[in-house]
Amino acid sequence: MLRQVDLWSSSDSLAKSSITAIQAIFTDEKLAKQVLSAAKRVTKKRGLETGEASSESLAKRKKTMSMGDAATPAAIEKSLALPESNADEEELAKTILHTNRAPLVLAFATKLLEFTMPSQPLSSRLSLAQAVVSTNARTKALSLGIEKGTSAEDDGWGQGQPKIRVMGRDIKVMKRWGYEWKGKFEEGAKDPTAESSDAMDSQKTLKQEGDTDDEPALWGLDLEALRSSISPLVSGAQGAQGANGSGLPIYTAQSARAYLLKSFASVPSPTDDASPPKKQSATVLKAEKERNLGLILRALDLAFQSWTMLSREELDRRAWAWYVAVRPEVENGVAGWGGRGEVKLSQILNLRRKV
Repeated sequence: MLRQVDLWSSSDSLAKSSITAIQAIFTDEKLAKQVLSAAKRVTKKRGLETGEASSESLAKRKKTMSMGDAATPAAIEKSLALPESNADEEELAKTILHTNRAPLVLAFATKLLEFTMPSQPLSSRLSLAQAVVSTNARTKALSLGIEKGTSAEDDGWGQGQPKIRVMGRDIKVMKRWGYEWKGKFEEGAKDPTAESSDAMDSQKTLKQEGDTDDEPALWGLDLEALRSSISPLVSGAQGAQGANGSGLPIYTAQSARAYLLKSFASVPSPTDDASPPKKQSATVLKAEKERNLGLILRALDLAFQSWTMLSREELDRRAWAWYVAVRPEVENGVAGWGGRGEVKLSQILNLRRKV
């Protein structure tokens, strides 16, 4: 019967037919739908088996290949660049952003490290700043009763690894021996980031022991992920490589950067009930948040610049109190966990040293 209405020539023909045509053969609507669905499944599976992947799967495969390829340190650092702003003080003072506390800690720590650890590349500053955020979040969750037990560090994970202090938090780190990122592209040379716009996987830069560097770049170690893994960490194992080539669990620069880029929204303009606000496209919202990130980093830069007469240790010691002074107001206790509020850049500018 299918042959009589020219539906039997192939499963492709059947999959492309309408439910009405199939119902002319199978009068039961439910059965007709099952036949159509089965034909579509067979066609899709056959296409994948013969290499006829969809544009979505091809894009996903391209991204995976790009992320998996090792890149030069200079190209990695360039791919991680954060938005910049030349806004003057007047524009900054008028700006009010809407966010929650974690990304503000991340922005604070990332910019602070530019002053307290200027020899560290951006990939390291992002990783270390994310470690501060996660450590603080874990401590807060335990105090609120959201999480139970003890931290991985309290349980001894990461023992023997070096540590640094950022915004008053001790962070376990891993040294990235041999990571040379300061070289510039030669004039006329091909930019290694031009082949793909995807952020490159900076974990691929982890080096084996034996390389030397006077002031090595650092990764922030993710001790909670380490505790959840099957491989215990021992002192001196910072050169060990995992099966995926990325080594020990770290806070990745890419995830920290992505979190910053999406976290700073503009405060909605007041409207009356008669004229609800127009819904913005995803592209417009994305661009707006990136611009806002540039503005808040600009304000933080001005604030920290005014205190450069302080030692690096003293600047770090004061940073947490400055963050507390400008963080968004949220409800107390568990109700305020992850809550969003306003961040006024005028308050960040007020952190500057009075002259």
